[in-house]
Amino acid sequence: MEPIDWDDFARVELRVGTIVEVLDFPEARKPAWRLVVDFGDEIGLKKSSAQITDLYGKEELVGRQVIGVVNFPPRQIGPVRSECLVTGFVRDDGAVVLAVPDTPVKNGLKLL
Repeated sequence: MEPIDWDDFARVELRVGTIVEVLDFPEARKPAWRLVVDFGDEIGLKKSSAQITDLYGKEELVGRQVIGVVNFPPRQIGPVRSECLVTGFVRDDGAVVLAVPDTPVKNGLKLL
C-alpha cells in the first residue's frame, strides 16, 4: 500500500448525506439501487448507483444517513449519471456494508 500525505486525504470530500429516494436499476450489470442523497444546503442532492441490494431493501434505505465522496467527477453507469460514491465495506461474500455515522448528524458535514 502506497502511503499518502495529509494533503492527499484532505482533497477527498467525504460528507454525510441522507438517502431521500431509492429506485430500481434493472439495467445494471450487477444488482444495484439508484439513489438520491441529500448532502445539505451547500452540496444539495446527488445521484448515485450502489451495489448494496444484498443487505439493504429500498424501504429501509430511505432516511438512512451514509458517507459519500462528493468531489469525484460524474461517471456514466449505463443510463445513470453517478454524481457521488456512497462508501461501504465489502465482505468476503461480496456483500457491501454501508459506512454510516453511528449518531445522526447534519447533512453535509465533512468526515475528518
